[in-house]
Amino acid sequence: MNKLIQRGVLSIAGLTAAAGIAASPGLTTPTTPTTDTTPVTATITTDKPVPTDKLLPHGEPTGQSRIPLNAEQTANAKAIIEATKNNGMDERAAVVAIATALQESKLENLGHLGDRNDHDSQGLFQQRPSSGWGTVEQITDPEYSTTAFLTGLKQVDGWKDMPLTQAAQTVQVSAYPNHYAQWEKLAADLVAQHWNS
Repeated sequence: MNKLIQRGVLSIAGLTAAAGIAASPGLTTPTTPTTDTTPVTATITTDKPVPTDKLLPHGEPTGQSRIPLNAEQTANAKAIIEATKNNGMDERAAVVAIATALQESKLENLGHLGDRNDHDSQGLFQQRPSSGWGTVEQITDPEYSTTAFLTGLKQVDGWKDMPLTQAAQTVQVSAYPNHYAQWEKLAADLVAQHWNS
């Protein structure tokens, strides 16, 4: 039996090599186990989960709505989070923005809907060019429309201490001011999931 085959038998058996005992009569030299000295790279995750009290400072909301999100809607939620970070705002601002977009467009970047359109409202936040939100091209760009929404939010005194629906309504001036509240938990879940990704 050649030494290569013997080594294969030893590595399969495992125990005899560890004890330094010969596994076959043809093996005359005791073997010593080898140590792999290849450096191992440890992956250390420094991302901490976002604290719930930061996302939902008024506690777990009741009467919540949920919808399954497709890839486009998830990408739009991520774009809102990224724009929030780029504007130097925190996770709570992202929750307010995503909840607003969920109510306004279900996180779909809507163009003009013809007869079904609410005046000239378009984009994730259903902003209107005629109301000074920007051009159609701008308000259908997720980064621009989020920045426009957040600029309005920054101007609301005490928005961080308000219920979400009040903060959103102050910016959006909707005909249905209480409808934003139903999306707060889903928005908080999306921020918790994607803020550090």
